[in-house]
Amino acid sequence: MADDITETSQTVAAGQLRAFIERVERLEEEKKTIADDIKEVFAEMKGTGFDTKAVRTIIRLRKKDQAERQEEEAILDLYKAALGME
Repeated sequence: MADDITETSQTVAAGQLRAFIERVERLEEEKKTIADDIKEVFAEMKGTGFDTKAVRTIIRLRKKDQAERQEEEAILDLYKAALGME
């Protein structure tokens, strides 16, 4: 009887593991689809004349809060001044 319980536990654990792996695989496929969609949007932007490198920078900056952006800009300005780039 103990062997039956152990075997059942292993079967349940294997089923759970398989379910987790399948969920991750589905999410990975969704992630790939979303990445492809983003690529298409950037291609459209480029096709209409937008600078996609600048757009990517704007998107990166919008993810940060204002204080973080200001600190980053201040450090960048300091470094540029030190190198005579301003």
